[in-house]
Order: sequence, then C-alpha cells, then structure tokens
Amino acid sequence: MPESALSEAVALAAALPGIEVCFDTVVPLRKVAPGQLFGPGKLDEIKQQLKTDHIELVFVDGPVTPVQQRNLEKAWGVKLLDRTGLILEIFADRAATREGVLQVELAALSYQRTRLVRAWTHLERQRGGLGFVGGPGETQIEADRRAIDEAITRIRRQLGKVTKTRALHRAARAKVPFPVVALVGYTNAGKSTLFNRLTGAGVLAQDQLFATLDPTMRGVELETGARVILSDTVGFISDLPTQLVAAFRATLEEVLAADLILHVRDISHSETEAQADDVHKILSELGVDEHTPMIEVWNKIDAVSDPEPLETIAARRADIVAISALSGTGTSELVVEIGAALDGARISEDMHLDFSQGRQRAWLHDQKIVQDEAQDDTGWALSLSWTARQKSAFESL
Repeated sequence: MPESALSEAVALAAALPGIEVCFDTVVPLRKVAPGQLFGPGKLDEIKQQLKTDHIELVFVDGPVTPVQQRNLEKAWGVKLLDRTGLILEIFADRAATREGVLQVELAALSYQRTRLVRAWTHLERQRGGLGFVGGPGETQIEADRRAIDEAITRIRRQLGKVTKTRALHRAARAKVPFPVVALVGYTNAGKSTLFNRLTGAGVLAQDQLFATLDPTMRGVELETGARVILSDTVGFISDLPTQLVAAFRATLEEVLAADLILHVRDISHSETEAQADDVHKILSELGVDEHTPMIEVWNKIDAVSDPEPLETIAARRADIVAISALSGTGTSELVVEIGAALDGARISEDMHLDFSQGRQRAWLHDQKIVQDEAQDDTGWALSLSWTARQKSAFESL
C-alpha cells in the first residue's frame, strides 16, 4: 500500500536527528525518466513546493541513480537522499561500538564508490600528467575511486581484528552452557522494550526506527530457574541496502548461533504480514538454520481494536504468544514458552562419574541438569537432561 510505505518513509526521515518533515506525498510514476526520475511537469510542481516550504533536503523513498540524484539536486537546489543513503545516515548516527562504526563506514564507502559521478563536479579534469610517461594524467574520478578502495581495504583489515575478538568472545560464551535466545523483528516492533521487560536492562527503547543498532546481550533467569542469554539485535526493514546486509552480517552472527529465535511482530501494524515476510527473507539471506526453534511474539496486542480473535489464535498455538511488552501483559506466558521450547531441544542421557570427578558433578548440579543420581562403589550414576550446548560445555571442563 502506497500510504503505508509513505508512513514508513516519513518515520525513517524523522529518525535522523535535526530533521523536521515539512511535506510528504505519494508521486505516481507511469514511466521513470532515466535522467531526472520525474517528468517535466511533476519536476516543476515539486520545485514550487520546495520553494514554498523552504525545504533544504529531499528524501526519495526508493532507488535513485547517481545521474538522477545529480540532476534533481541541480534542478531543485537541494540536497537529496534516496532510501539507501538515508538508512546509511541513520546507521552512522546510531553506531556506538567500534565494530558498528566500522561496519557503517564500510557500507557508506561502498555506496559512495558507485556515486562518484555526482559527488564531484570536476570529473573530466585530469591531474598530474607531467609528461614523464608520455600520456595523460590520472583523472580525478580514478584518484577518488582509488582513495576509496584504499580506505575500504584499511577498514576491512580493522574489521578483521574486531571480528576475531568477537569470535573469541563467542567461543568463550559457547563454553558457558546457557542457551542463547535472539530477539529479531521489523524495526520498531518493540524488541528493545521486550528486552528491557525481561532483563531489567536500560537499553534505549523509543518509538523510532532503528533505535537499537549495536547488539546487546544480558543473562536472564527464567521462572524455572534455568538461565539464558538474551540478545537484542538491529531491526530489519524492507529493501535493506545490500551494503548493510553484507556489512552487518557479523553483527547479526548472534542470531546464527541462537538456540531459540523470538520473532517480535508489531501485530497492530497494518502491514504486519508483509513485515513478517521481510524478516523471514532476511533471516534466510543471513543463513539462519531453518530448523532453529522460533516463537512468534505478537507484540502491541493492547493497540489492536479487537484483540480477542488474535489472542484466541495465539492461545491455540505453542509457537505464538500475544503480549504487550509495554504493559507486561502476556510476558509471563512468553517466559514459560521460552523454557518449553528450550527444553524441547534437551537430550536425555545416563553418565557415570568417578569420585575423583567431584568438580564435574558439582557443575552438573549447579546447571540443574541432573534428573536422578545414585552412588555406587566407584562414584555416581547420573541421569541427565541437557542441551547440546551444555554437553559441549561439560566436555570442555
């Protein structure tokens, strides 16, 4: 629906600090003009609107070629951003961790490299060329592209170091037997609000697109006594720039390693089904195992005019829980379902430990893995119920 797309575009623009949205409209295009996107009549009409409202920045919610961007900026006398450019600006403003900053810089440079045609007004000019090699000097665009390539190489080298550090942290966490539960969902679905509700953490939670950018992790003890690691991630969005999908793959690695995924949906949104499809598509692109258990969390149920039909559907299915992260409604049921989903991945196994393995026995009891125990002449006979992650952690003791 064009109106829904426009609403999301306005929310995107409003997510950039210092931006006041003065005017928004849907512009039907029968045919895309290769050089200026819009036809002459619409071009003049928009120009008059920009003058009337004293607008300095225009956001086009869609792809705009470098040539179109240059021509539109010249015709209207404004700065112009397309969807990819605006999302990159938002991410650049929000990145807080070292890796987040580097990932944004890498994505921005990759995007900028394709748009040198409009970034420079002196592309035809050549520089250098003292005649020593008998030919023309290096063109400015070639020099600029080479400078960007060098910067990309440098950032990738820095990212390699950061990624190694993250891999070490992830390996350390893998030895901890706690399952990882990852929150995913469309941007502004309420993931951070739910994260705060379940963990008591003070993660930024605003009614704003991309309020969370860098991943946040916290340990949580469920009502059953079991402990899990809860991970909050960046929100997904339709038509996510390809540069960002590649650049943030490392940031979303926590999702790949998750034992359980909570897909948080804004069930009150008019496009909730389309948003869910976008999330599943991106998860598939990231390479998330389709067998990873997933619970759909129908959030903002309190914002639905008639929630009863949705609550009835959710009550009949173990993989759907209707909640309000803001008020706390349904979160107790969600915690129960998280525990049940993780227990479903448990393995029952018998083990014998010698008396010399008292430390290992204490560890098993501390993790609430032991279901039954009997002592014999040489040690303990144990009946265990544990996850693959817990078994791996035990073997590394």
